[in-house]
Amino acid sequence: MKQDLVVIGGGPGGLVVASVAAQLGLRVTLVEQSDRLGGDCLHTGCVPSKSLIAMSRIAHATRHGVATGLLSSMPDIDFASAIAHVDRVIGKIQLHDDPERFRSYGCDVRFGKAVFTGEREVVVDEEIIRGRRFLIATGSQPSIPPIPGLDEAGYDTNETIFQRRKLPARLAVIGGGPIGVELAQAFARLGSEVTIVEMADQLLGRMDHKAAETLWEVLEAEGVHVRLSAAIASVRRAGDARQIVLESGETVECDRILVAAGRRPAVNGLGLDAAGVEYDRRGIRVDNRLRTSRRHIYAVGDVCGPLQFTHVAEYQAGVALANIAFRMPKKTDYRVVPVVVYTDPEVAAVGLTEQQAGDKGIRYEVAEFPMADIDRAIADDAPAGHARFLLSKGRIIGASIVGAHAGELIHEVALAMQLGAKAKQLSELVHAYPTYAQLNRRTINSTYAGLLQSRKVRLLVWLLNRLIP
Repeated sequence: MKQDLVVIGGGPGGLVVASVAAQLGLRVTLVEQSDRLGGDCLHTGCVPSKSLIAMSRIAHATRHGVATGLLSSMPDIDFASAIAHVDRVIGKIQLHDDPERFRSYGCDVRFGKAVFTGEREVVVDEEIIRGRRFLIATGSQPSIPPIPGLDEAGYDTNETIFQRRKLPARLAVIGGGPIGVELAQAFARLGSEVTIVEMADQLLGRMDHKAAETLWEVLEAEGVHVRLSAAIASVRRAGDARQIVLESGETVECDRILVAAGRRPAVNGLGLDAAGVEYDRRGIRVDNRLRTSRRHIYAVGDVCGPLQFTHVAEYQAGVALANIAFRMPKKTDYRVVPVVVYTDPEVAAVGLTEQQAGDKGIRYEVAEFPMADIDRAIADDAPAGHARFLLSKGRIIGASIVGAHAGELIHEVALAMQLGAKAKQLSELVHAYPTYAQLNRRTINSTYAGLLQSRKVRLLVWLLNRLIP
């Protein structure tokens, strides 16, 4: 019997589509290549990294307590216990992705490799599964740069690093993107000597340059060595040690290497050519309704982009569902998508950067306010960071926030942008005191400071207070 929908990939995007479609009464088969549901985010990405970051934050707070005299000594850090905590968190969240839960919805869950053998059929463990519609949600894989000697020296990625039970004395991180900086800081706080090697001239290449600079200063202050504009010539191994040789001739000595140089769409081995689905190195090509070159085949998540984030995959899943189940011509819109890097301080952004606004020919002004002037940040001894908003015609077109809880603060800004609200409406909202959220209000208010002190406004106020009783 032909299924109404065959979902290939049991990560966030695929699970959303499969579960809801099954509950709507469609005949659904979900195929996952590994032996568990949840995808990269749960097992090797977002969840384990944030769990380890939480453990490293405790270590950092303890170390700060010793430095300020609150604590008398720094206890030993048990890295294996930190990883055990990571495993417990994964196990707890894994309960939500129990295959039996999806089967209770009426979804046929299969574990195995799905390969297209035609436009409307796939083979899973030699069994042919036919469908009226398909959704590909196979995610992405670590991208490994072709560095001479890297394979021979050995390396970790996010897929293997959380399996380690021994803290490396010296860790080199290749790549200064979100994964690289998050894990670099976490390992440094847990006791590793960490060096980040990044080819570009700034960390977090797609983020606001000032936000990246602030994070660089914090990492350096915590003892993380950051090598920017550093191209790697080769990697050598000597016993248990590794040596990264830069094109400048300098070397980075380490015991382990973590490759965090981006991710590539997982398209190989799917039989996409047999299905007539077009793809390239950036992934499967989709239109704004997430249809591939074969309109009965859809794709969501990292496998098609354009943004490789779990929340984007879940958003795309909703768009795909509307088109698959309800035949609604729903289209994607990526203009307001928050992005968060979970370092300490966090780095968050939404909308356009200054360069993007300039490339589009948009005239804008910058509103900026330091976290160090927010009373809650002063009370919490968390002064690092700032907010920068791009304002055009009275509305926010882009924002970046660096600081404690930046990932939470950015959503108020994102909502204002989504609703098309004027910046002054966000400023006029009463913000509780003392909260970090006052940063958003005060950033916008900073644009009025010059106006209040202008000669014309002061003259107007003087006249009004003398002419009107």
